[in-house]
Amino acid sequence: VLLNTNHVSSGINAEYGRHGKRFDHDEKLRKKAARSSHKLSMKAKKLHGLKAKMFNKKRHAEKIQMKKAIKMHEEKQTKARDAENVQEGAVPAYLLDRETQTRAKVLSNMVKQKRKEKAGKWT
Repeated sequence: VLLNTNHVSSGINAEYGRHGKRFDHDEKLRKKAARSSHKLSMKAKKLHGLKAKMFNKKRHAEKIQMKKAIKMHEEKQTKARDAENVQEGAVPAYLLDRETQTRAKVLSNMVKQKRKEKAGKWT
């Protein structure tokens, strides 16, 4: 029998509403998330064959995605000069106005938060 996930989650929320959560519920969730990287590394060591290949492919894709996000985050701090304002008698870079420079792409705080979670940096 398949259950509707909305039905299940509403039941869980109703249970929390009636009886509340344990006092250390949030702390347990935080610690479980912090330990998850250890479990993943143990799983990576123990897997063999096709399962290991599939697992490693998935982890590799996650690492590439995180590296791209970090690179984009670092890129937002660099400044890129407008190329369209270059003329015949070009002025040296140190004489240019700072107003002709534009900020690179800015990422949301969500990427920073996800990076911290992946690294296991809990404060």
